[in-house]
Amino acid sequence: MRRQQLKIQLKTTDQIVKMRAAGLVVAEALEQMRKAVAPGVSTADLDRVAESVIRDAGAVPSFKGYHGYPASICSSVNEQIVHAIPSEKQVLQEGDLISIDCGAVLDGWHGDSAITVGVGEVRPELLKMAAVAEDAMWAGLAAAARGAASGRGKLSDISHAVEQAVRAGGRYGIVEGYGGHGIGTEMHQDPHVLNYGRPGRGISLTNGLCLAIEPMITLGSPKSIELSDGWTVITKDRSVAAHVEHSMALLEDGIWVLTALDGGRERLGDLVTARQPVES
Repeated sequence: MRRQQLKIQLKTTDQIVKMRAAGLVVAEALEQMRKAVAPGVSTADLDRVAESVIRDAGAVPSFKGYHGYPASICSSVNEQIVHAIPSEKQVLQEGDLISIDCGAVLDGWHGDSAITVGVGEVRPELLKMAAVAEDAMWAGLAAAARGAASGRGKLSDISHAVEQAVRAGGRYGIVEGYGGHGIGTEMHQDPHVLNYGRPGRGISLTNGLCLAIEPMITLGSPKSIELSDGWTVITKDRSVAAHVEHSMALLEDGIWVLTALDGGRERLGDLVTARQPVES
């Protein structure tokens, strides 16, 4: 059988600037939700915060209506890994860990990002896992930037860097089958970007390639189950999970982390494109 041909959408600099605008909308929505996370707040409350920020910016929530999805965010608490639907009944409690995934489309271009946040006083091992996931995401972004700069980078270099960073952080499960993706005029595009694998495989990392990098790790097994609602994915062993994500673009002179308020400069330094202005 022939291997399916990937449809890779490379973007121009002008198009990437438009994606940056969408990314900043997502970043602001996540920042407001981060501030709103507290014991007694429902995930439906967070969804309303996101939708308000997105629509006030003249954008539209990417998730709402996507294959019938009913909300503007995914709000995954504790053993929920991804795609949990916000609910008035899901009220955050002290010690919870919540992963919030948010997307917006502005002027036809998408931004997509996720954060993991502790609710009140959280067990140190949960906060450490969230930090490891964050560090692994940045390791993947750095690998993308270095691979593009060398002219020899391949897609699985990102996957390998994420995996290595997770393994260096401790004994965590890297959720099987799930990962990042291409992004642009659609929220999900080719290629799929796993969070594990050998380096040196897949498409070349090149100017104009835009990807969402999103590690998902657990305190236990890497295996997952989809619930009967057709969306919510939980850990098979009910261990707590963390999920983070940034959308990025590769340009001739570096990377632009489109959903980071500073464009990625604090974590990536000189790897960031000079086209990225210094933003407050």
